[in-house]
Amino acid sequence: MDDRATRENRLGTYLKDRRAKLDPVAFRFASGPRRTPGLRREEVAQRANISPAWHTWLEQGRGGAPSPGVLDRIARALMLTDVEREHLFLLALGRPPEARYLARDGVTPRLQRVLDALDPTPAIIRSAIWDVVAWNRAATVMLMDYGSLPPGQRNILRFMFLDPRARAAQYDWESVARFVVGAFRVDSARAGAATEVEPLVEDLCRLSPEFGAMWRENDVRAHHGEAVKHIRHPVLGPLAFEYSAFSVDGRTDLTMLVHNPATPADAERIKSLMVAGSSRDSIELSRA
Repeated sequence: MDDRATRENRLGTYLKDRRAKLDPVAFRFASGPRRTPGLRREEVAQRANISPAWHTWLEQGRGGAPSPGVLDRIARALMLTDVEREHLFLLALGRPPEARYLARDGVTPRLQRVLDALDPTPAIIRSAIWDVVAWNRAATVMLMDYGSLPPGQRNILRFMFLDPRARAAQYDWESVARFVVGAFRVDSARAGAATEVEPLVEDLCRLSPEFGAMWRENDVRAHHGEAVKHIRHPVLGPLAFEYSAFSVDGRTDLTMLVHNPATPADAERIKSLMVAGSSRDSIELSRA
């Protein structure tokens, strides 16, 4: 059996397995006796708006390669999760589906606890369009007090180009800004978020001539998982961080960025500043 036939048979097996796991009653199909569990082939075809004969051929490994649009309809008909949908495309076409950006707010409490456990190492989680959706206390002290900003303004590009504190913190602001624009272009395109970033790009082009000029250059930059970042902190002065980026399991739209202090001395300075800040907060609270 050739590779294509083998792949198509795997596709058929997967389709039959997913179909068998669906409850006909939940989809308001007849609940009478059935020879096999799950939905019938014609019921899946009806939900996917495709020919019952073609769906039968797909399960039998002789239906030919379906189009991405048909696969999407089958995925919805079978109520597939994102990872199941990706597996369907890999079996049918030998490649994952085109990226589609799904905007989702916030993170789970468990993921927030992971961030908090990293203190005094600053860590944030950003979306594919570089909105900061979660952070720990060290990030508030060392990078930006994201909690003080309206949710719509918690964007790394907005901070880089519209907040003078970002320029003051960088030793070579222009070089860092060019990297940010190039890496953002790659990340948003890879996530299929071209439509979602249009308002942000238009707003930044209007408010920042520097951003507009860099965006029109159409440069792209590779975002390596590890690097060293040097900043000037307004209280602690020069600091160096080992910067790492990690994908978040189950959330292809999120990336965790960790800024590990490059030396034990820097880590102690950050910890001292956090303790001092906590003490001031306690004093102010007691006076309230």
